[in-house]
Amino acid sequence: MTETSREIQGEAIRHGGKGQALGPGLYLVSTPIGNLRDITLRALDVLGGVDRVLAEDTRVTRRLLDAYDLRVELTAYHDHNGERVRPGILADLRKGARIALVSDAGTPLVSDPGYKLAREAIADDVPVTAIPGASAVLAALAIAGLPTDCFTFAGFPPQKTGPREAWLEPFRHVPGSLVFYEGVSRLPAMLASLATILGDRPAAVCRELTKLHEEARRGSLSELAAHYSETGPPRGEVVIVVGPPAADDWDAGRIDAALGAALEDMRVKEAASHVAEASGWSRRDVYARALALKGEGR
Repeated sequence: MTETSREIQGEAIRHGGKGQALGPGLYLVSTPIGNLRDITLRALDVLGGVDRVLAEDTRVTRRLLDAYDLRVELTAYHDHNGERVRPGILADLRKGARIALVSDAGTPLVSDPGYKLAREAIADDVPVTAIPGASAVLAALAIAGLPTDCFTFAGFPPQKTGPREAWLEPFRHVPGSLVFYEGVSRLPAMLASLATILGDRPAAVCRELTKLHEEARRGSLSELAAHYSETGPPRGEVVIVVGPPAADDWDAGRIDAALGAALEDMRVKEAASHVAEASGWSRRDVYARALALKGEGR
């Protein structure tokens, strides 16, 4: 046996494998985002070998455990009880307990309440191990057809239009693709806000990832907003992927020059819409500059 093989075997024993005991610590276990077959063999080994599983919703996790005939204690751990139950969990970990943390779907700590527990366990020198697996962020990036070499995951936006668009402003000049979660009922409004603030970039709405009716609808932000405004919100869960800013980024001087030319034979609103579409700037910002150029913003 080579030295590398011995190291791999040692790691398998320490972190658990078929027939191997798990070491103490906190295990962050990724679970399927829709298709139960996406659970990994290592995740099953860990879930079957820990003393307890912490779950965001025990009913959801119980269905997963039952599907693989795993009998293990389940404890609820979520935003509403975290402050109360976390000290007891940390005390058990310090004593050598083997505890797994799962979210309802996907990788723990991504838009779920596990971050504080992991942070405090690390501060207590408790071993924290990631058991990788399904992720809606990565699945959406894979099928969106947009650049993946650099991306930013932004999570869920605020629900109301004003706060949402203010929240989106800092993302205007972020390089790379942007990934957002959003509830389907707010999808048309979110797409409209994205087009307003980021400009009419290419995007994809990825729906029901890994499930029977998986779909990726691709187009410009304005096209997607119009589609879902007309058809109504889709069913299921969605991830929005937005392409990066245009490579030939327009500065303010170029915007003003283009507006000056457009305003010679267009009304302010038409000129602003034309330049916004060409430049990738938000319609709101271009419109404000057009008003200033016409002397109407004072």
